Amino acid sequence: MTLLTNPSHPGDMLVELYLEPLGMSAITLARRLDVPRKRIERLVKCETTLSIDTAIRLSKFFGTTAEFWINLQCAHDLAQARADVDLSRITPLAVAAK
Repeated sequence: MTLLTNPSHPGDMLVELYLEPLGMSAITLARRLDVPRKRIERLVKCETTLSIDTAIRLSKFFGTTAEFWINLQCAHDLAQARADVDLSRITPLAVAAK
């Protein structure tokens, strides 16, 4: 199994897979989702993380699942953490052989 080393931010995916093909602006999407325009504007600029609330709204609007959107955010966060977290001082636990 290969791990994605640089998964896209959910905002990038939102733009590339949905907004651009539909010719829809972030402001229009925000209105349709009944959320503040800044929430979607910041999301598509990758300035904020995707909230559970937004994931549920996107899933309803686009006919996807909330898990699809949350998994995008989780993969992105995990890749960022793997790059940023210093693990050099952690020694793995040695499991005793039976």
